[in-house]
Amino acid sequence: MSDSGRGSRKSSFGQSMKAVMWSFFGVRKRRDLEADATQLNPLHVIAAALIGAAIFIGVLILIVRVVVGS
Repeated sequence: MSDSGRGSRKSSFGQSMKAVMWSFFGVRKRRDLEADATQLNPLHVIAAALIGAAIFIGVLILIVRVVVGS
């Protein structure tokens, strides 16, 4: 197995987090989506998605507590 496949995936976790957040928001350019597909590390994307989902759920719970507590 050669390392040529690994060399094409050079992105940071921050870039993966940014791509996932834009995807949650629903605004991605096709060009950026295609670039992400070739550059992002799949494990980083999964971790970023789990973190994003946890943040989203936490914000929803906070909003419900504020509204119900009033």
